[in-house]
Amino acid sequence: MWIALAFMSAVFAGITSILAKCGIRKTDSTVATAIRTPVVLLMALIMTIIVGSLPDLHHIEPRTWLFLVLSGISTGASWLCYFKALQTGDVNKVVPIDKSSTALTMALAFIFLHEKLTWIKGVCIVLICAGTFLMTLKNGKKQVNGGAAVPADGEADISTDTDKSIECAGGGEISDGVTGRPEGSGGKKAWRWLVYAVLSALFASLTAILGKLGIENVESNLGTAVRCVVVLLMAWAMVFITGKGGEIKHTPKKELLFICLSGLATGASWLCYFKALQNGPAAAVVPIDKLSILVTVLFSRIVFKEKLTAKSAAGLALIVAGTLGTLI
Repeated sequence: MWIALAFMSAVFAGITSILAKCGIRKTDSTVATAIRTPVVLLMALIMTIIVGSLPDLHHIEPRTWLFLVLSGISTGASWLCYFKALQTGDVNKVVPIDKSSTALTMALAFIFLHEKLTWIKGVCIVLICAGTFLMTLKNGKKQVNGGAAVPADGEADISTDTDKSIECAGGGEISDGVTGRPEGSGGKKAWRWLVYAVLSALFASLTAILGKLGIENVESNLGTAVRCVVVLLMAWAMVFITGKGGEIKHTPKKELLFICLSGLATGASWLCYFKALQNGPAAAVVPIDKLSILVTVLFSRIVFKEKLTAKSAAGLALIVAGTLGTLI
């Protein structure tokens, strides 16, 4: 049963990335995180009430509280970094880095949860890291026809049409197709999305380990609700600390819809994920959940017209192979 739940978590997580990208075209990523978190919390509370675990809140041990709160803080940090990376970078570049947290999670599970790390899983970690590198590698370009840039390998860049065709998220500036930032911007700012994506992966790995430790003696839906409260407080605190509270009322209605839908998808993914994590090994549940990259790549092609180059496709194949190999 936990395997099916893990795959369902992957599907909803993949959809979340696309919906979130549609919702942060003009809306600040921190503001969007604060808006969508109450939606996730509402879903968690409803499920907690349905299963009748809310009264168990009084019986949660101090140690469990500690890990649930720490897991919530890690989740909040991961979300803030992830959606900032999505806002400034391309989906097909940001998501692979975020999903590379699988490798780090397996290493941490071996250290802190004493889960077995075989040589096969070691090879899988290498495959995932290599695939992530290929998918995020910038394509070399050559000049043709009076200065028009095309990839050196003769194939379309994965993000060439991203911002030009994103009807769902409204209009705006045309990006450079590599960093997701407006044309003409460069330097350190052009690679800021990479820093946020790496931090997102790091915090996501900590979330999985802390979450596993925090839900050992608590019903998974209740544990998810507690973590959501922590994320909610953290997200809104960041909004007011950065002075972005006034931007909430100016959020475009279309983007508000996509932000809320992404919250619903996240809630569904979380409920499936932590139920699977409670019943199955973290070193197996996490890799399955990371297969959401396939869903994300598929929808990014349909919605954003992002195309995979030969290198990106090879990288995706390595990530999937490495992920599936961890289940052996």
